[in-house]
Amino acid sequence: MSSHREAPEISKDPVADSTDVYAFVSPHRPDSVTMIANYIPLQAPDGGPNFYEFGDDVSYRINIDNDGDGVANVMYEFRFLTKVRNPDTFLYNTGPITSISSKNWNRPQYYSVTRFEQRPDGTQQVLNLGAGFKVPPVNVGVRSTPNYRDTFTAAAIHTLAGGRKVFAGQRSDAFHVDLGSVFDLGALRPFNPAHLIPLPMADGVNGLQGYNVHSIALQVPITDLTRDHSMPTNIMAAKSVVGVWTSAYRRASRVFNGDGMWESFGKSVQVSRLGNPLFNEVLIPMSMKDGWNADPPSQDLQYAQFVDHPELAGLLPVLYPGVFPHLAAYTKSRADLDAILLTGIPSGIIPGFQNFTGTTKADMLRLNVAVKPSASPNNLGILGNDLAGFPNGRRPNDDVVAIELRAIAGATIRLVDPSYTPDAAAGGLTDGTTNTNTPTSEYFPYLGTPAGGYQTMPAVPHT
Repeated sequence: MSSHREAPEISKDPVADSTDVYAFVSPHRPDSVTMIANYIPLQAPDGGPNFYEFGDDVSYRINIDNDGDGVANVMYEFRFLTKVRNPDTFLYNTGPITSISSKNWNRPQYYSVTRFEQRPDGTQQVLNLGAGFKVPPVNVGVRSTPNYRDTFTAAAIHTLAGGRKVFAGQRSDAFHVDLGSVFDLGALRPFNPAHLIPLPMADGVNGLQGYNVHSIALQVPITDLTRDHSMPTNIMAAKSVVGVWTSAYRRASRVFNGDGMWESFGKSVQVSRLGNPLFNEVLIPMSMKDGWNADPPSQDLQYAQFVDHPELAGLLPVLYPGVFPHLAAYTKSRADLDAILLTGIPSGIIPGFQNFTGTTKADMLRLNVAVKPSASPNNLGILGNDLAGFPNGRRPNDDVVAIELRAIAGATIRLVDPSYTPDAAAGGLTDGTTNTNTPTSEYFPYLGTPAGGYQTMPAVPHT
């Protein structure tokens, strides 16, 4: 998964687990950037009566580096507060929730947004963008949350000062991957016959179908993010590129008190982060995954060895005998993956494009804000000749599994090493899935209406 269960410890703390981050120039407002941070993975829509919600004891952050050192220059922090209207019922709602302010909803949430900017002179500007913003209820079902999309989505979009807007609430997960296959000894159903343990060819199965996440979507002017607060127009200019990642913080210690409640103490410590999809999931070894989640991007040089020589690139020729002979013979450091994931793509590799942030190796989504949204988006992003897509930022419909599979399999090596010939299969690798959750939207907050508890049929088990 992109980052749904990527490390042992954070898998035990889903409320603080960042699953995906998106950053792209907004299609209908190209003077702005939309950033989406998803948390709380694999939400079964019928998971009541204690339905999913943001954590009151978690600090959620969207971070922007605009000078290439892997340290946040701009940060947006989101803090949540939950209220209980009726302490004498076990129910999430005591009747139909017909508006975001309905008193039938027993557990409403509210949140604040604060912007921090670290200035070049060493001072920090703190801007409180507002508090008391309403979170919509989850999609319980046709009786409890009727007409969910029309009732709650627009009502939960809040306008902030400075041309910003925000949404926080449950959405349909847009990430898709064949979980049941890829973690069953690296199998890809469309390529089953070529696997070391062959099976008949089959279509991919989206393991996230029907699941929801909790999203924080923020749209801000481009000038909010750039190092000199300018609106870059030159794609080749260094100031046109920003790095984006999300993180979550908890207090250093928690104590379970005599009233059956947790109390938090100490300084805030980072427990989760996410930049490029699948980075911790696929590249970082098990023994270092928890440490990676606690480190800032500026410390990622220690993990560069796993990008330069990824374990999966060595496994593919073993799992698919005879399919990847060129990849098996390639022993050089993977400069292509280094550029895609750790430094950004320098100028001179792709004509008329770069999203290079410098020599500091850091896992961040790198977005060149001077690249305009595509009129005809290709879900393979740059591999599909669409410079507005991953790995130039990331859009909800980008097929990052296929893109990264092809890159790890060697399809991008020739961009930095013309002497290399990719294996024939490298350019067509896919897990065979598409987003079979509810459709994404072309408008903010872009992710689709969450699946409803009553409406969604559970999966059929097989042994």
